[in-house]
Amino acid sequence: MSQFHYFKTDITGISTPEKFTFPFFYEPHQLSVIAANELKEYLNSQTDWEHNFGLDNDQNTLAIGKMFGVLVVRNQQDELGYLCAFSGKLANKNIFPNFVPPIFDMLDPDGFFLREETYLNNINTELEQLEASEAFLSLSAAFAADELEDTNQIALLKTQLKEGKSERKKIRIAQITILSPAEFELLEADLVKQSLRDKHEFGLKMLQLEQDKIKKHQEYFKIADRIQFLREERKDFSSNLQQRLFDQYNFLNKDGKLKSVSAIFAQTNLLKPPAAAGDCAAPKLLQYAFQNDLTPVCMAEFWWGESPKSEIRKHSQFYPSCTGKCEPILKHMLEGIELDPNPLLNNPALHKTLEIMYQDEDMVVVNKPADFLSVPGIHIQDSVYTRIQEMIPDLSGPIIIHRLDMATSGILVLAKHKEAHKILQEQFINRTIQKRYLALLEGEIDQEEGYIEFPIRVDLDDRPRQVVCYEYGKMAKTYFKVLEKSQGRTRIHYWPITGRTHQLRMHSSHHLGLNCPIVGDDLYGQKDSRLHLHAEYLELKHPKTGKTMRFLADCDF
Repeated sequence: MSQFHYFKTDITGISTPEKFTFPFFYEPHQLSVIAANELKEYLNSQTDWEHNFGLDNDQNTLAIGKMFGVLVVRNQQDELGYLCAFSGKLANKNIFPNFVPPIFDMLDPDGFFLREETYLNNINTELEQLEASEAFLSLSAAFAADELEDTNQIALLKTQLKEGKSERKKIRIAQITILSPAEFELLEADLVKQSLRDKHEFGLKMLQLEQDKIKKHQEYFKIADRIQFLREERKDFSSNLQQRLFDQYNFLNKDGKLKSVSAIFAQTNLLKPPAAAGDCAAPKLLQYAFQNDLTPVCMAEFWWGESPKSEIRKHSQFYPSCTGKCEPILKHMLEGIELDPNPLLNNPALHKTLEIMYQDEDMVVVNKPADFLSVPGIHIQDSVYTRIQEMIPDLSGPIIIHRLDMATSGILVLAKHKEAHKILQEQFINRTIQKRYLALLEGEIDQEEGYIEFPIRVDLDDRPRQVVCYEYGKMAKTYFKVLEKSQGRTRIHYWPITGRTHQLRMHSSHHLGLNCPIVGDDLYGQKDSRLHLHAEYLELKHPKTGKTMRFLADCDF
């Protein structure tokens, strides 16, 4: 079994974990780290295949970093070893001797996928050629011009029809008191005939316009009908191909229970699997283990190579499994396996106190500790919101005006009543509030001050992470100024001009920003004792007096 690797490193004396790794938030077990290091050594030295990870500046091909995974397992002889996997494809292949196979090999030259993908590509090629052809563009312009002329002509005809109706109404009103009932009945009959005649003539003219259009633009309709046919053919074929792909993805658990990817995601809010669900490293590793009677012990995943343009991935760094694609699948695959506790269910604020910096009849200002929710979460209710409600029971209105990330410490303002909330919220909306954050970055940056600006949105496949997105993202802008650089770290001030989710964390870590994660950022950097980000200064107008109020909260980093 070439996919089962014995440890090269001496693991004598290293105890195995009592429970399996909780894959969505973990510190890698020592055995997983050793297995990952041995895989990294192989990646650095192997000559079996070529893939541009973006680590070698001499390569001219497109750089594509990859997520790799290791699964420490115990075989039937009670021996420890590990399995290796990568997400997606590698070097345009899915099958490699040292890695577990995919759930389904889409790149099998004898399989249906490549054959049907070729058919789809042919449709796309024909569509692109038709839509971009000079003949169709010229015919489209002529058709559009005639459409506009017809629209104006139809509007004129409708106006004339409406005017005729209005004129007949005036005649009825004028003659009803003058004519006898018998005479008015004759008049009414004639007016009805006029109305029917006008409508008939309107219909004939509309029909004539349509016939003239069809006759004049036969070549345009011929190409347009072909384009429409190809679009519908592509849509139906793609949908059928995607469903056929989903039918190939069936996942095992330790009890041998098989469940399709469609059935798994039918129980989620998505209802349907996202593209590439099941091609990540973790499902591949567990599938191979269950198929070969190997017992999972612990696992870890790490990024290798250049970061994607939109996401933040650091070379050689460990990452949890993604929530969008992997969480539903792994929930089934790990059924019946005892996992490490989910740290996200623990309340890190349990023994922390909430400092009130200022309070009057309109507002309250607190200094929120790190790892303390601003508002109740899905699993944890303890928060600034609930604590303030307990401390000041006569509050009314919405209370919360703005929020800080759970991991971020610092100044938070709350309203005591509805009117104060409205006035304070307007200041945040209008960006008249002055906010300054203190952060410690993992690395020394070259710039001393400047602006960072790019659009971000939530990563739909891996919430709550954010990604750069120029199509659907909202622009995030921050001004920064370096305070000091020392021992490989940078102490910095941030003034966020916008207020996007994870804005400062993204602006720190992403290569379009400062390319230095905040110390302790477990989403975009590496875990530490805490996230070194603190809302240090806040300036606002008092909701009742209008007086400028300034608040400063010192920090211990």
